[in-house]
Amino acid sequence: MRSERAHGAPSRGAAVLAAVAACAALASGCGIRSTSVPVDAGAAPSRMPCRTASAEATPPPGGVPVRIYLVCASQLVTVERTVEVDDARLGPLRTATALLNELQREPDAAERRAGISTDVPVGLKVTGAHKGDPEGTLRLSEQPDDLPAEALAQVVCSYAESESLSSEGSVLLGGPGDYSPRGYLCTTETKSRPGDVPTLGALELP
Repeated sequence: MRSERAHGAPSRGAAVLAAVAACAALASGCGIRSTSVPVDAGAAPSRMPCRTASAEATPPPGGVPVRIYLVCASQLVTVERTVEVDDARLGPLRTATALLNELQREPDAAERRAGISTDVPVGLKVTGAHKGDPEGTLRLSEQPDDLPAEALAQVVCSYAESESLSSEGSVLLGGPGDYSPRGYLCTTETKSRPGDVPTLGALELP
C-alpha cells in the first residue's frame, strides 16, 4: 500500500503543474497581464451642465436685465445679465453697445464652472448706420463675415433678442468699409451649430 501511494503522488503533482501551465497559457493568449497593483481609471467623464443660477428677479437700481448668448459645448446658451444705464430708456445704439460689452466680458466663476465661454473679440466695437444704410443698420469695427463663426452667431442672436435691434427676425450688420450691410438670422440651427453656419442665413439687401 505504501508503494502505491508513493507511486501515485508524482502523478497527481504532475497533473496540478499541467493545469497551472494551461491556465497561464490561456491568460497569455488572451492578452491578460496579471498585476498585484490595483488600477484606478478615475471617474467617468461627465458633461458640462451649461447651466448657471438664474439672474436676480429684481435688477439693482439703475440696472436693466438683458439676455445674451454665450458658448457651451459647441452650442449657444442664454445667460441673464444686468447692465447699468443712466436712464430707463435705451436707444438702439446704446442697447447694441451694452450687449456687446456683456458678450466681451469674461464669464464669471459660476459660468466658467458650467463650461460657458465667449468668442467675441474684446476689441470689437459697434457704431450706427452709414449714410445710405437701411434704417436699423449697425456697423461693427470688423467685417461681420471676418469674425469667428461662433462670435458672429453670439452677436446676431443676442441682438435678435432685442426688439429695438431686430426687424422681422433679421439683424442688419455691416463692417467699417463701404460694403452694404446684410441681414443675419438667428435660427435654431444657428444656436445648435454656430460653427457650421458661417453666414447665419445672411441675405443680400437690395
